Amino acid sequence: MYRYLLLLLVLTISLTSCRNDFEFESNVGNLAFSKDTVYLDTVFTNTSSSTYTLKVYNKSDKNISIPTIKLANETTSKYRLMVDGMAGQIFENVELLAKDSLFIFISVTAQVADTNPSDFLYTDQILFGEETHPNHQKVELVTLIQDAYFIYPGRIQNPDETYTYDELNLGIDEDGNPIRIRGRFLEETNPINGDELHWNNTKPYVIYGYAAVPSNKTLIVDAGARIHFHSESGLIVANNASIHVNGSNSTTATLENEVIFEGDRLEPNFSETPGQWGTIWLTQGSTNNQFSNLTIKNATVGILVSGNDGTSTPTLVMENTQIYNCSNVGILARTGNIEGRNVVINNCGQASFAGTFGGSYDFTHCTFANYWPTSNQTCVVLSNENLSETSETALTKASFKNCLLYGSNNFSLSLIKVGSVFNYNFNHCLIKFIDFSNQFSNNPLYNFSNSSLFEDCLIAVNQISNTPDFKDARNNELIIGENSAAKGMGNYTYSTFNDILNNSRTNPSDIGAYNFIVFD
Repeated sequence: MYRYLLLLLVLTISLTSCRNDFEFESNVGNLAFSKDTVYLDTVFTNTSSSTYTLKVYNKSDKNISIPTIKLANETTSKYRLMVDGMAGQIFENVELLAKDSLFIFISVTAQVADTNPSDFLYTDQILFGEETHPNHQKVELVTLIQDAYFIYPGRIQNPDETYTYDELNLGIDEDGNPIRIRGRFLEETNPINGDELHWNNTKPYVIYGYAAVPSNKTLIVDAGARIHFHSESGLIVANNASIHVNGSNSTTATLENEVIFEGDRLEPNFSETPGQWGTIWLTQGSTNNQFSNLTIKNATVGILVSGNDGTSTPTLVMENTQIYNCSNVGILARTGNIEGRNVVINNCGQASFAGTFGGSYDFTHCTFANYWPTSNQTCVVLSNENLSETSETALTKASFKNCLLYGSNNFSLSLIKVGSVFNYNFNHCLIKFIDFSNQFSNNPLYNFSNSSLFEDCLIAVNQISNTPDFKDARNNELIIGENSAAKGMGNYTYSTFNDILNNSRTNPSDIGAYNFIVFD
């Protein structure tokens, strides 16, 4: 039996070896493509794009060989291709089976000087067959190249061909070792960028590593400035240094006067992706920091406040400030001293605002939402617990007036008291606190009937009552509608300034950063 099977196998091999299944004929003009034009999203000058995909189909019943696949500008092109796993710009005799397809991967690194000066578009074509062939086909490639100021640490090449980069000294760790981070101080007379302590709106800024404001200096950010941070990058404001973000109200959908801090990935798929860069770090002793009409997006921690300047004046004053999509915390303050008006925070992995190690905080007409898609995030955390010290750190003040605290979790407020000095007050606020199991019913910190702690507040004790009626909270549209429980429930005494959209507040005023509107 075994001999018969072996004979059958030999016969089958001999017959199939005579077949010519993989004979290819040269063919031009009968291909189909997934796209007629590949638009590579905006990139900064001299910065590599993401990789984009073009799919090429052979819909015929014959195996074909494409004589050439190449870029029209050939080796001078700034585009890069990968065809069948091979990188290059010109490919010959590319085989494609009947009814099969192949992927072409495309990327680009170009300069503004390479673009059309009227629209800053850099273009090329992928040609299938020579242009002289009457049936040749092509796919267009289009990329917008944007000029920018680049701020990055210097580097020195070592003998082993590695690099040593400029670093900032952040102090000493518990073991007495220096804490260093890749970055450098901003310069008033940088040979390339000019005055790096004055960020204007003529073109974007792209930060690699951490840019630091030197002691006794102030970083001025003009209205309309766009600041982009690379992965593991951010901004540090040193001891006795300051930052003034001078955004103003915008009149168009382009937010022409808003200052925006975000990552450097410009593709639409990254526009709302959390954790793309580090933080804006106001270190211990930084002073007179001012944020106006500022949006911070997609950071790890939006603003990290380490201590205060030791005076009774707020170390940070914020107005019309929005913080979205932080993988950890929107504002993380440790013994901070902050005053905020029209602050809006949403979609943060742990908390929208965390006032830890005590401190002093005063917020009016702010919206602290949190619709991060997990079950353990919250909106506001207040704590005087200091895990690294034996003594308590006083929470001298935590005042919330006409503020809205609401998210996808049942508890929008977390209070952690250690020791005696823990001063907080919520006045005319809407607070979500659904305690189904009554685990906090005997906790005096959450005694919502105590008017010295919670004065004329609305408490959402279930999913139906006292809802804010946000327009689209998961997509950071936190304006409230006409059915909002916050409508007309604010204390007009505190409504001495316009809402975050620069609309006048009426009497009675609405809770939160926005006046209500009638949704379409």
